[in-house]
Amino acid sequence: MRHTIRAAAGLLAVGVLAGCGAPAPTEQGGGWSWTDDRGVTVQLDHRPERVVAQVSAAGALEDFGVPVVGTFGPLVRDDGSTEPEAGSVDPRQVVDVTGPGYGEVNLERLAGLAPDLVVSGKYAEYPGLWHLVQDQEEAVKRIVPTVGVQQSGLSLLDAIGKYEELARALGADVDSPQVQADEAAFHAAAQRLRDIGARMRGEGKSILAVGGTKEEFFVVVPERNPDLDFYVRELGLPITAPRNPDAASGGYFERLSWENAGAYPADILLWDARSASMTPEQMKQNPVFAARPEVAADRFAEWDAVAPMSYASYARIMGRLADQLEAGLARS
Repeated sequence: MRHTIRAAAGLLAVGVLAGCGAPAPTEQGGGWSWTDDRGVTVQLDHRPERVVAQVSAAGALEDFGVPVVGTFGPLVRDDGSTEPEAGSVDPRQVVDVTGPGYGEVNLERLAGLAPDLVVSGKYAEYPGLWHLVQDQEEAVKRIVPTVGVQQSGLSLLDAIGKYEELARALGADVDSPQVQADEAAFHAAAQRLRDIGARMRGEGKSILAVGGTKEEFFVVVPERNPDLDFYVRELGLPITAPRNPDAASGGYFERLSWENAGAYPADILLWDARSASMTPEQMKQNPVFAARPEVAADRFAEWDAVAPMSYASYARIMGRLADQLEAGLARS
């Protein structure tokens, strides 16, 4: 269960950390310096050009114009499609340095890329970086400096801003027409969700964010996730918060037995769409879950729990979410 729950700040409720903000990098005489959200300062004799990143960090950097040479973490599904967590990363254009176990990397393959920098998200409740457990991070740091980026305990826009500023420091043109178009698309999609939220509240309808494994059913705490918190606080989506978050796992979700899968009513279920969590069809094998009215009516919407923090990524995600919520409301 350790693997499942570690995926929890991944599996069902990613979030965390209220670290310090990164100041502008310094480049003097060809040198480069960056202080990350752990308070760790990386100093190099040149701006990093060969970046390896955890897949969602890689997706965010790519969207802001920083190419990566390698990734670690879930990249390709069994059917050959790209994992949602990787966003716009093209698996054919990167080297996967993921190791055999959770939070591990292939150190020989990593070293072979001659990287200048490793970038990943950072979650306060867990040692090490995202998809990089503490002992592995220590091994990685003997090869290449690491940067941790705060990915929750802050607003979605602030989280996106952190990757934008890191991308700027890495030489990307984050004021390009493409990034500006991505930002405009983000705000347009956000307005669609704001309108849907107003409609749902007016009709007294609610959303529940959930996921499951063979052992347990999970109800997600919206405020622990930058995206869900943004949907609730800024856009007004009526996402129900569970009453008893599991403190031992960081308070990201409430853990329930499948016998209690009907504990929280909802009109639409927002389900964790990653391969680590069950699909709606798999969850329907449980009779308690299958008996829920919204399940019988197939009122589901996807939740990409650890998507890349970029305007481009969330413009796509929020647009799809708006489509799925509208479809669910049409069936209610």
